[in-house]
Amino acid sequence: MKENLIANKTFDFALTIIELFIQLKKENEFIISKQIIRSGTSIGANVEEAIAAQSKKDFINKLSIASKEARETKYWLRLLNKSELTQIKVGFYLTEIEHIINIITKIIKTSKEGK
Repeated sequence: MKENLIANKTFDFALTIIELFIQLKKENEFIISKQIIRSGTSIGANVEEAIAAQSKKDFINKLSIASKEARETKYWLRLLNKSELTQIKVGFYLTEIEHIINIITKIIKTSKEGK
């Protein structure tokens, strides 16, 4: 079976988001952490659904949802970074989510072009 880069990357990202969530809860940050855990872990779930899509249109729709969740995660990470609610550095997470967004965007674009 061929390895799937975006499936692996979003799964690994979800694991790091879980770790971030645990750290944030230890610092008593409960508001943004709940948003980040929801959106950050759902990216990979939507990618997995896209892999099992029943049609090209379904594939694009599922990946589009993953893209939206990734962008939402980026928003919460940026907000966490600028709000100074925590001392945790989120630069790594921001870099990773940017890579994920770029990959998903490219897959959607290529799929729409029919390549």
